Amino acid sequence: MQTQRSLRNPFLFALISFYLQFLSGLADNSSDSKNENKDASEHVSSGSSTGLKILIVFLGVVAVIAFSVFLFKLWQRKKREEQHARLLKLFEDDDELEVELGMRD
Repeated sequence: MQTQRSLRNPFLFALISFYLQFLSGLADNSSDSKNENKDASEHVSSGSSTGLKILIVFLGVVAVIAFSVFLFKLWQRKKREEQHARLLKLFEDDDELEVELGMRD
């Protein structure tokens, strides 16, 4: 039941997977004791560059999503204003028609 609920929220799943990738990229797992300093420095720089790449990609995805939401809200507002203008014009036309027909002075 728990796995079905976690699969229903793909954003949470993606966030957790990015987080785990970021942590695994920053982990220091040097196992060779002879060249520990050399291997550790290469591994840390490799891990941090991988973590940095993942962070940049994640921030890029978040920026694209935020920009898409902004554009969608802007489009909704414009459409709502157009519909409101049409509604006002419809009622204005009705008022003029009533005056022309002599139904209202």
